[in-house]
Amino acid sequence: MPVNAQLTFIGGAGQVTGSCYLVDLNDKKILLDCGMVQGSDQIREWHKFRFQFRPKDIDAVILSHAHIDHSGLLPLLVAKGFHGKIYCTKGTAELLPVLLKDSVHLYLKDLEWKNKRAARAGKKEIQPVMQLSDAERVVDLCEPQPYNKRLVPMPGMELEFNDAGHILGSAIVQLWLKGKQGMRHLVFSGDLGNPATVLMHDPAQIDHADVVLMESTYGDRNHQDVEHTVAEFAAALDAAYDAGGNVYIPAFALGRSQEILYYLGVLYHQGKLKQKVVFLDSPMAISITEIYDRFFHSMDPDDTRILKQQNVRDLASFLPILKLSETVEDSMAINRFKQGAIIIAGSGMCNGGRIVHHFKHNLWKNSNHLIFVGFQAQGTLGRRLVDGEQRIKLFGQDIVVKAKVHTIGGFSAHAGQSELLQWAKAIGGQPKFWLVHGESKAQQVLQQEMAAQGLEVDIATQGQQISL
Repeated sequence: MPVNAQLTFIGGAGQVTGSCYLVDLNDKKILLDCGMVQGSDQIREWHKFRFQFRPKDIDAVILSHAHIDHSGLLPLLVAKGFHGKIYCTKGTAELLPVLLKDSVHLYLKDLEWKNKRAARAGKKEIQPVMQLSDAERVVDLCEPQPYNKRLVPMPGMELEFNDAGHILGSAIVQLWLKGKQGMRHLVFSGDLGNPATVLMHDPAQIDHADVVLMESTYGDRNHQDVEHTVAEFAAALDAAYDAGGNVYIPAFALGRSQEILYYLGVLYHQGKLKQKVVFLDSPMAISITEIYDRFFHSMDPDDTRILKQQNVRDLASFLPILKLSETVEDSMAINRFKQGAIIIAGSGMCNGGRIVHHFKHNLWKNSNHLIFVGFQAQGTLGRRLVDGEQRIKLFGQDIVVKAKVHTIGGFSAHAGQSELLQWAKAIGGQPKFWLVHGESKAQQVLQQEMAAQGLEVDIATQGQQISL
């Protein structure tokens, strides 16, 4: 029987990023995620952005994990009047300060640059819509929760986080919604992890649901096995070394950077890494790696066992040739290395950060190699390079792309098609599935596969409302 509840697909519907879903339950409004759309100009146009609801009317936010495309709008939500509680896992609460403060800092620096240009042109200055204090306020509003413990955040609702196996702190969200006409069980998958992802546990299995919001990023394909992936990665590193150049790896500061450090450590201890130095050129990734190290005790024991065998309990010590590039000067100094170096830098989709500065100096050299180890959303520079674009513009300059480009998909922290199907089929109660967080082709293929196995499934569209 239906309860007095409905759900609106605000973001993350028909696209991979911008996760945000509004639950209306009786007289309460709850957000599932509040994420930024990546691969767009949203971060540069905050003064034009308008929520599709009044932030002060939102009673609570339930956050699946810390990635910016799931959490990035929280400082703006607070700046516009939200003052309710933010429920998340303990790992997510540790990561949020690093990611959100960095995001707001980038916004304020970009706005400063814009206002300088506006002043020269005699135009009106744009006032900031949020400050670093808003990111700090987000952290203050967080109510960190352990996995597998049910709580009652408000009357008529019960909440439980289960491990999604995607990144540190990532969660599957279970909600039990009680209205005047009955109880409904809503499950939001968040980002389901790839069981092969190192350090993370496998995604938890859900026993029952009435309605499931399920991610579909890789709904149209499977990942190759991890052994083949690592072998392909090692071969790309070897090719770059033999060509006399460097390796540039655009990597997300959260999750992917730590995974790459792990595998570089494995290759190093196996004697298979020819390069003599690895640079982690991202202050955010450095900070996040330190947080990962603090959660070492709770990670997958099959993966941490390898570190323990080397008498280390942190990723930096596992890779003795690692150099941490904290400052801009440290980053610029990397350009002195003409060969034999591996540079890991953000942003992961190449829409900014230190990686684009390395591109400016190095993409036009055919001795260099560029290795993509993560998903590249439509509209991003990373996607254009993966798709084979031969000329790009950076900092007002035309850059020819002569560096060898590798795409290695097996490192993905998202479940592939077979894992998505397996996870969905194991849920009892004959739930209705709504596919979110995916591009159109991937969603259509996954919908067909799920329907063929007797599951009831639709593809969510932005702005659509459904009764729960």
